[in-house]
Amino acid sequence: MRRNAITVLKYFVFAAFFLTLGPILIKVFFDDSNNWTSDNRSLRKKHIPQGLPLDPDDDLPQVANGPLLWTQVLKSQHSLKHTPKVDIVPHFEKGEKIDWHNYTAIALELQRTGPGEQGTAVILSAEEEHKKDELYKVNGFNAYASDKIALDRAIKDIRHPDCKKQKYAAELLNVSVVIPFHNEHWSTLLRSVESVLNRSPKHLIHEILLVDDFSSKEHCKKPLDDHLSTHYGGKVKVVRQSKREGLIRTRISGAKVATGQVLIFLDSHIEASTNWLPPLLDPIAENYKTVVCPFIDVVDYENFAYRAQDEGARGAFDWEFFYKRLPLLPEDLKFPARPFKSPVMAGGLFAISTKWFWELGGYDPGLDIWGGEQYELSFKIWQCGGEMVDAPCSRVGHIYRKFAPFPNPGVGDFVGRNYRRVAEVWMDEYKEYLYNRRPHYRSLDPGDISEQKAIRDKLKCKPFKWFMEEVAFDLPKKYPPVEPPMTAHGELRNMEANLCIDTKFKGGNQRFGLDSCTKDNPGLGGEQQMELTWHRDLRPRNRALCFDVSDYSTKAPVILYECHGMLGNQWWKYNVESHQLLHVTSKLCLDCDAERRELFMMPCSETSKTQKWQWEHLNATVALAEWKFDSKDA
Repeated sequence: MRRNAITVLKYFVFAAFFLTLGPILIKVFFDDSNNWTSDNRSLRKKHIPQGLPLDPDDDLPQVANGPLLWTQVLKSQHSLKHTPKVDIVPHFEKGEKIDWHNYTAIALELQRTGPGEQGTAVILSAEEEHKKDELYKVNGFNAYASDKIALDRAIKDIRHPDCKKQKYAAELLNVSVVIPFHNEHWSTLLRSVESVLNRSPKHLIHEILLVDDFSSKEHCKKPLDDHLSTHYGGKVKVVRQSKREGLIRTRISGAKVATGQVLIFLDSHIEASTNWLPPLLDPIAENYKTVVCPFIDVVDYENFAYRAQDEGARGAFDWEFFYKRLPLLPEDLKFPARPFKSPVMAGGLFAISTKWFWELGGYDPGLDIWGGEQYELSFKIWQCGGEMVDAPCSRVGHIYRKFAPFPNPGVGDFVGRNYRRVAEVWMDEYKEYLYNRRPHYRSLDPGDISEQKAIRDKLKCKPFKWFMEEVAFDLPKKYPPVEPPMTAHGELRNMEANLCIDTKFKGGNQRFGLDSCTKDNPGLGGEQQMELTWHRDLRPRNRALCFDVSDYSTKAPVILYECHGMLGNQWWKYNVESHQLLHVTSKLCLDCDAERRELFMMPCSETSKTQKWQWEHLNATVALAEWKFDSKDA
């Protein structure tokens, strides 16, 4: 009897255990709802004609409180079945570094196919080529091709392999992403938004602010408001300007209403790449006065192919305030995945602590429309106690328009006024080098700069001399404040043909040749004033296109190509004795066919009469010194 009672008690205990834990065990072992790889919704990426958007939440694996969780919350990131069901932000030890990659999202993107997927080019049919012009004219890029691409397309991961091993601070600040726009095309604007949302840890995106600089296109008004009201969970908002203000003040308007801990400024036609956000935020977590810029990749304006622009250089300027670049330092080259210091930002893509931005006074509101703002902000970041770095593992693609499709609202030389304003506040005695190159800047009214000078005094900012000696210490060597003399300038006449080189104001990637010399025929037009500059390149006067030889074979063509100042394909020397123009890298000499009026490269021969060239003005002393120059001496 006692044994039967014990048996009955065991059954009761077992039944209670099964009723309590049975459903949980069955769900764990048999329910596939947590296995994101079995959820084909995430692979069912629908394409809607004309690029009309889908709610990104519709196509992402669902969890309790929203779409795809960022896998940084997982300790075992490759075990998809053990993804937590609750969207909570974990707590980590102070100073802990973690891997922020979303391996689930990366795996899903690799399976994507379709127009433009994986960052490939969109090739239009012959019929479609005839349809693209109308959209091209009003956007400055091939918007017809953009509309064929899904808003959430996958792009290839082109980061340095070391980036895949990087870990960043577990505790990062949240961000307000500020995106100014004016009449931006629908699909490129929303692709910018979706790339930021889809490739960022959800809890780090506090908000995305689309700041409308008084757009006139209808889709930028109520249709955009309506779309945002039903998509993205309220994280994306529009801020409207009541009149056209220009890029600088539009950014300021967005920053004023932003409530995130970090401000990230982006353009309205970008695509954020794999794991782009943590590398931007990690240096700020260590020092809130650090400003971080991503690598800017190229989204081709014609076919939307995604490609690298380069693998890094330090931002700089010349003494006309053209943006330039300095080579990476040897210690930077040793660690290609680590942030490196940069004197000047390229423009509008960067992350800055909200606190530091406003301590600096934000952008100078006295700067008009655009131009000079990257110098103003860069100078005061460095001079007032901060620093600026580029983060190689953060990459953002950007469409560089083929042309500006709409006029700017500026009056007169607003860029020159901006430059003078920056120079007067921040550059001290170095401003004279700018004015020597651009004398008319002295007569431009910079407006009231008392508030900007007060900020400089309040923050006890360092002099510009400190910036030039400690931050941009190698800039004067590459872009000297006072330019060394040219080797030669004026007409460049072939002594055998008695014809002159004439580039005829042609553009990049175009060939040019010989023509009758305008000095002998004053009525003729043309572009015959050439310069053999201290950069050791050969170019038409006052132009940034250089004689470039990339083919080192016999009769190789000479084309105009954007001057880069890095020698290579654009390195030329003049032999005072033989009158030859030597292309140093190819070891070929400039030659010609007088009858066809063609220019090309041939093996050097001092007996060849067609290789002899006469400069109108020659500095023989410089030419002789340059003939002895070796690139190792640079």
